[in-house]
Amino acid sequence: MVNVSFTIKHSAFSIMLRPLTVLLLSGLCFLAAQGTGLRLFFHLSYLLLGLLALSALWAWLNLRGLLVERETLTLRANVGEFARERISIRNRWRIPKLWIEMRDESELPQHGAGFVTYLGGRQRGRWLARTLCTMRGRFRLGPATLISGDPFGIVRLSRTVTSTNEIVVYPQMVDLPSFKLPSAELPGGQSTRARTFNVTPNVATVREYVPGDSFNRIHWRSTARTGQLMVKEFELDPSADIYLVLDMQERAVVRDARAARRGRAEEDERSAAPWWDRQPTERPGPAQVLESTEEYAVMAAASLARTLLAQNRIVGMVAWGQHREVIPAERESRQLFKILEALAVLRAHSPQSLAEVLLAESQRFGRNCTLLIITSSVDERWVGALQQHIYRGVRAAVLFVDPQSFGGWYDPEPTLRRVAELRVPIYRLRQGDSLAAALTTPLSFDGGQDSGAGGR
Repeated sequence: MVNVSFTIKHSAFSIMLRPLTVLLLSGLCFLAAQGTGLRLFFHLSYLLLGLLALSALWAWLNLRGLLVERETLTLRANVGEFARERISIRNRWRIPKLWIEMRDESELPQHGAGFVTYLGGRQRGRWLARTLCTMRGRFRLGPATLISGDPFGIVRLSRTVTSTNEIVVYPQMVDLPSFKLPSAELPGGQSTRARTFNVTPNVATVREYVPGDSFNRIHWRSTARTGQLMVKEFELDPSADIYLVLDMQERAVVRDARAARRGRAEEDERSAAPWWDRQPTERPGPAQVLESTEEYAVMAAASLARTLLAQNRIVGMVAWGQHREVIPAERESRQLFKILEALAVLRAHSPQSLAEVLLAESQRFGRNCTLLIITSSVDERWVGALQQHIYRGVRAAVLFVDPQSFGGWYDPEPTLRRVAELRVPIYRLRQGDSLAAALTTPLSFDGGQDSGAGGR
């Protein structure tokens, strides 16, 4: 990083020095002409001044009459997918632009939207920037800086284009085909006889069709029997509400320092490379999740939310990060996007421990509720808070992101054994493990524990 910044500063200094050098040479020629009386030095002095003025005017005109348009083709993306942005520059003048350089100042990592181009009179140029999303979050695309100069390389001017767009990168999600809530430990609640506008497996009755009813609710057998359109009415599913409880305490996060250093080194190499080498040409393999318990937990929460909602379950989320994030349990189609929008910007900046979160949200967790706790905390106080909920009839399962596998100091075995004493299913996710394999079989402390899943 030091080498890259030094190169940029040295280049900027040399660019600023060129006009001063020409001006200094013009002054020296003028002084030589005054001392010697030779007309040659006068001509050289005037020639250098004219060259400097012509170069400045040329560079200034090159940046005028340009219209820059940015069109974000991908407003939402997942980690591991490509974000696409179309950038167009139109020359509204008849004067051609010999060279125009565009430097992008977007916040999206590895966003290589910069280029150098030639534009003829009344000509338009279009470029498609493809960026592999490697980090979740909300990022700004733009602004950009247009740079141009004269053919002699003396003067270089820049102009800022303030147009910006925004892109949201969701966390990576993996398929969990074999994950199912253990029915013996996580039974549903009592049947709730309440009408709902959502489509559920429980049909209560049929009634006459009224304008505004969805066509997929029409009961065709009743329609054929009565001779008029009849629609179905549904009741709430008697299955339990599922809450994903994501531990975002800052002290519980463990990051792999070696992986972070490797990532920074690779980022520095990409930043130092020319813009044409930063453009991805092929879709690579699965994206690598950042090596920290925080990112593994967020990836697991997103994957579990998608899987459970696909199973027509009622899912909500509780996570205290930089702010309190609570999404009530629902089954609607927009629920997954609500959870992903929250997870995209969620950071482990909370001073509250998982035990404090469980106690503070206790009124939300009733008897017809199932908790899926995702944590890497070895503080046993959260086990006591979970025990109070279990005594009240709440069911639970725990996905434990092993901090010791990321370089943590503390042994998680005592905490896991305390959870096992509550007869709560425990799934263990280590660094480099496959989430789908880790969620296949719960740990067992009777005759030894599960050794974990295979590589990612």
